Amino acid sequence: MDFSLLLVIAVLLSGAIYLLDILVFRPQRRKRAEAAQAASEEGLDAASREALLKEPWLVDYARSFFPVLFVVLVVRSFIVEPFQIPSGSMRPTLEVGDFILVNKYAYGLRLPVSHTQILEVDSPERGDVMVFRFPNEPSVNFIKRVVGLPGDTIRYEGKQLYVNGERIAKQLLEEGPDASPQQLLLEEELDQARYRIYNNPRDPGPQLREVEVPEGHYFTMGDNRDHSNDSRYWGFVPEENIVGRAFAVWMQWDGGLPSFSEVRRIE
Repeated sequence: MDFSLLLVIAVLLSGAIYLLDILVFRPQRRKRAEAAQAASEEGLDAASREALLKEPWLVDYARSFFPVLFVVLVVRSFIVEPFQIPSGSMRPTLEVGDFILVNKYAYGLRLPVSHTQILEVDSPERGDVMVFRFPNEPSVNFIKRVVGLPGDTIRYEGKQLYVNGERIAKQLLEEGPDASPQQLLLEEELDQARYRIYNNPRDPGPQLREVEVPEGHYFTMGDNRDHSNDSRYWGFVPEENIVGRAFAVWMQWDGGLPSFSEVRRIE
């Protein structure tokens, strides 16, 4: 189900009904009330006049919901949109059940539904946590870290990332952390971004010989390096598939009571 499409339809429908009432039906109701007033010798009482001027229930609902739906559409399409993390591919940065906020204007403003860019603002940078529509199934949203920009060369061998031939620095923080005892917790530094990743020393993981990122595309990887379905498997993210930049976790919900103790910025 495309929620953006449903929201656009709801806004257009409620707005059309509200506008039609203002331009057509409301003047007609007033004319009927005035005609009834003139035809009555004693004049209409307040209750009768109110009954003639009363809005139909459909118009009443449209008038009430249109401004709310319109604000939600604008905020969700052009400012910020919430998402929930469904998998562990971005651990330890993001956990299953995290509710995140995504900046929708960071990489340019796009129309809802068609996703056509109407204003260019900025481009993704290496290290950004980006939400995008999965190239193989655009109705599904993915979240990964950008490691390769257009024109970059990417290689991943022996659990080591190379960008443009340079080895990306990382250091071991902990062996077998409590949150994931079978893995190594490391900190990786890519350009100005510093973030934590997991590597499984018992799993050789995918190997990727050097590839060049085409123009208008990006190379992404999950922070849970050995448990992530990312560009190493299915290729590059087209620029037109970009949704926005994830910047904060505002709630955690794993099926029990929602928790706000993990509110944090996304690095």
